[in-house]
Amino acid sequence: MKISVSQLIVRFLERLDVEVVFGMPGAHVLPIYDSLYGSRVKTVLVKHEQGAAFMAGGYARISHRVSACIATAGPGATNLVTGIANAYAERQPVLVITGETPTHLFGKGGLQESSGEGGAIDQGALFAGITRYHKVIERTDYLGQVLNQAARALLGPEPGPVLLSIPYNVQKEKVAASALDGVHFPRPAPNASAGPALRADPVAELASLIRAADCPVIVAGYGCIRSGAREAVANLSRDHGIPVATSLKGKGVVAEGTPLSLGCLGVTSDGAAYRYLVEHADLVIFLGAGFNERTSYLWDERLLAGKKVAQVDRDAAQLGKVYRPDVAIQGDIGEVLGQLLATLSTPGTDAGGLAEARVARLKAHRGAVRAAG
Repeated sequence: MKISVSQLIVRFLERLDVEVVFGMPGAHVLPIYDSLYGSRVKTVLVKHEQGAAFMAGGYARISHRVSACIATAGPGATNLVTGIANAYAERQPVLVITGETPTHLFGKGGLQESSGEGGAIDQGALFAGITRYHKVIERTDYLGQVLNQAARALLGPEPGPVLLSIPYNVQKEKVAASALDGVHFPRPAPNASAGPALRADPVAELASLIRAADCPVIVAGYGCIRSGAREAVANLSRDHGIPVATSLKGKGVVAEGTPLSLGCLGVTSDGAAYRYLVEHADLVIFLGAGFNERTSYLWDERLLAGKKVAQVDRDAAQLGKVYRPDVAIQGDIGEVLGQLLATLSTPGTDAGGLAEARVARLKAHRGAVRAAG
């Protein structure tokens, strides 16, 4: 289904659980204001854009959730600067939405143009030092990834303001409603005062995914080597019959001559790991692997289509960077795998039977590949 970019932005606000948008309508943001009709996101009209920025920051501070403000191009956007600088200093998750002249006017001196072309004010540069992420969205083909980066900056462990500046004509373009499906919305850390029953246990969630999977696969990256987690990866693979593919930089995490090794995943490999993931895997566990262009075969959709995805990385910036994981765990890979193995070894689970079935499937796959020549 196709919807307008302005409608997608409103749905993005809803997915961020934004309750209120503070702002002032102007010509270059009217499509977004029109799309807010019928939305559960409320709007508050301000008398000056600076008030919108400070209101959004105050709302974020009190509610402990993402807030938002909106202004038109040029002076509307520049009036936001002081309030957004304050939100940046206070690490408040404020989404700033600004309009821009149509892209065909860039560099021609359009009314309130702030594209940075032809001597115009550079709106993106103006906010660069006071936002965690900023983007002028001139095209729609990368819109999903822009929203992914924005969500991670707003909901990550070190939140702060995010600027999305959208030209008027781009707001009216049609895009697939599914563009939000690949956006990772990280769960905020639980309140320190919350009781144990309210705390999510991502390691337990990952253990549940592994138990439920017929054919899980580990993709081990350089992060496993850097954290000294080779033995932990090998133990998880052996004890639970989980095949291991490595990224190019992750070669050596497991010995490639062992029965459960799929070898290297990526354009420089023989393709065995790729075929197994596409044909059999129902759960892919990324351990310290960034899933870059070469490892992912230009992010081939077939690699992860219809599969559950889990990701463990000590770098929070890697979590959900290029795909949306069902479980994302930030932490030392060795320590996380130690907890995971302990969780998986609880009495009453048939780990041995599952491991044997998974090894048998891998052997059958290899036999079929050899028979096919």
